[in-house]
Amino acid sequence: MDKIRFKSVDDYIALQPPPAQLALDRVRTAIRKALPKADEVISYNIPAYKVDGRVAVYFAGWKQHYSVYPANAGLVAAFHDELLPYTISKGTIRFPLSEPVPVRLIARIAKYLAEQVAARKLTAASQR
Repeated sequence: MDKIRFKSVDDYIALQPPPAQLALDRVRTAIRKALPKADEVISYNIPAYKVDGRVAVYFAGWKQHYSVYPANAGLVAAFHDELLPYTISKGTIRFPLSEPVPVRLIARIAKYLAEQVAARKLTAASQR
């Protein structure tokens, strides 16, 4: 069986299991409100948001949870207390589908990751 190649975030969400669709819509809305100028794309076959041409944040749906990526050391430290109820491993934050979507936290994570992208861009420009 050929793997599905998603062309849009709408397509991605529509083909997820029904329990995940509502949560993913909420995650998407939180990220879009937090990063209104970001470009919504599919990267690595999952939804992603580009800031200044670089991906800042990804999300994906699974059977029992949805995930937000990348969960780097700086992000985990910055949101340590708020992330305690969630599973974090290998750059991934897993949120259970059985609980309400923490939209404010996800928006703050998206802004934090976008700020990291902007900081890397400034650092790279200053080193030229």
